[in-house]
Order: sequence, then structure tokens, then C-alpha cells
Amino acid sequence: MKLNNKYYLLRHGEAVSNVKRVYSSWPEKFKNPLTKKGRLMIKESTERLKDKDINLIFASDLLRTKQTADIVEKKLGIKPLFNKRLREISFGIFNGKPGILWRNYFSTKEEKVINKAAPKGESYKDVLKRVFDFLKDIDKKYHKKTILLVSHQCQLSLLEWKVKGISILEGIRKFRGKKIKTGEIRELN
Repeated sequence: MKLNNKYYLLRHGEAVSNVKRVYSSWPEKFKNPLTKKGRLMIKESTERLKDKDINLIFASDLLRTKQTADIVEKKLGIKPLFNKRLREISFGIFNGKPGILWRNYFSTKEEKVINKAAPKGESYKDVLKRVFDFLKDIDKKYHKKTILLVSHQCQLSLLEWKVKGISILEGIRKFRGKKIKTGEIRELN
């Protein structure tokens, strides 16, 4: 896919939910800040962003991504713009509960892509539409900018696959162990 801008992806640093293995989407059911380790991860990642000539930062408006974007802002001097379309997948009735419950709800990992969502939640297809619509909107609005997107594993992985022409199903099967890690930066294009 041809984009008008250069994009970098940054997954938030380690948060309380990552340590406790609890899934946290929106509305946020508990306070889920970055851990001390998560803050250090982002400080280290931000060092690698200094030479990327970032012009704009867009971030999810959940606490862990806000805190991540705030650390980046302090280092780069660029105020982040928060957008709901970059939020974590909605885990529905499993929000705030152990991740194993959400994962066990589906018969197979692949089932998550076929329009099946947890009750009151989103499927991967729902998330991809939301985040890809966001990318198309900002790509139409800006030209020849370098843009950092601060979000969550699901959103960033789905976006990366879409831009590279990889289907959700192919991405899940081929890139299971290669999803973006906490605090990791990837070049999108």
C-alpha cells in the first residue's frame, strides 16, 4: 500500500495489566498505568526515535498509551494527539478479567477473525476497520510527514499486516510469535 507519509509504530510500555495477565480495554475497569519497567522501556525506545524526524504523534487515549506518549513528548517536544480509534480491542464482558478467559471463549485462534467477538466486544475485523479508517484519514490529511502511532499490540499488528498486504488469518498463522512487543518501535512503511 502506498502511503503519503512515513509511519512508525510504538506499542505502549509494560503496564500493570501485562504483569497481572489481565485484559484491559475500555472503559478502563481499573487503574492500569505503566510499570517502572514499562517507563524505562519507553525512555529507551524514545532514544531511538530522536533521529527519525517525527512531526506528529497520535496515540490511544487509554492510560498506558497516554503515559507512553507523554514520555515521548518530553523527549521529542511534540504534543501527542489522542484518538479513540487507536484504543485497545474491546474485550467486552472479559474486560478487566484474566486474559485466559477471553482466549478460551474462542474455539480456535483463527475464529477471532471471522466476525466473532466476545459478547459486547469487538472482533479483529472490527478493530482493523477502525484503525485502518484512522490511518486512511490521517494519510489523506497530511503529506510527507513522519508520524508516530502509539497504540496496542492488536491494533498495531493488524495495521502492519494490512499495509503489507497480509490478511488477518495469514498474520495470525504466520506471525504468532512476532507480534509487536511492549515498548517496541517498528517502521510501518
